[in-house]
Amino acid sequence: MRLDKFICKSTELTRSEAKKVLKQGKIKVNQVVIKDGATQVHENNDITIEGQTLTARQSRYIILHKPTDFICSNVDEGFPSLLHLIDVDRAFDLHIAGRLDADTTGLVIITDDGRWSHNIISPKKQCEKIYRVGLRDNLKPDTAARFLEGVQLQGEDGLTLPAKLEKVAGKEVLLTLTEGKYHQVKRMFAAVGNRVIKLHREQIGIVKLESSLEEGQWRYLTEVEIAYFR
Repeated sequence: MRLDKFICKSTELTRSEAKKVLKQGKIKVNQVVIKDGATQVHENNDITIEGQTLTARQSRYIILHKPTDFICSNVDEGFPSLLHLIDVDRAFDLHIAGRLDADTTGLVIITDDGRWSHNIISPKKQCEKIYRVGLRDNLKPDTAARFLEGVQLQGEDGLTLPAKLEKVAGKEVLLTLTEGKYHQVKRMFAAVGNRVIKLHREQIGIVKLESSLEEGQWRYLTEVEIAYFR
């Protein structure tokens, strides 16, 4: 992870305070003074502040049932950050692995382990995300085939990666994606002449949003769930 983040994760310093001690030359990595907070470090490195060895706190892995009118951001912008819903120490040191729009509900995974969350976010990792989608219009007969081939989104150069579409009932469908472009689900249906009315994420990888977890509630991931994304 970044050195400035490692300092925050192993002390009570804020990000701005960590940058100050870096600038002052108080941080050494493997006996060498480092002043650049963007320097990548590993847990096996010997990292000290004024001679005192730093040890990062254990990473946290959380799932949250996101309600509407919260945003997947570390700052409040129009709507409050969903991190306000998590009652843990230094909640705003966490980040969201795969964002949902303010009007979208469902499963969100939150962590402070950037290397781990990369396996969820990166399209190269082929991590499946399943969405329950309510549509304005009935599904056209060729939509599933078009999504499997990939569709052209406005403003994008290439096609979307293959996506699986399954009709549930009426105007409700399940959509499985392995990427997470900006407003992707809404833009995919717009590209085939339809419109998303309701959107809810049910699953990421093996992690399912259980019915017992109500909107606004959260829990820690199990060891099995954490290991899956490694």
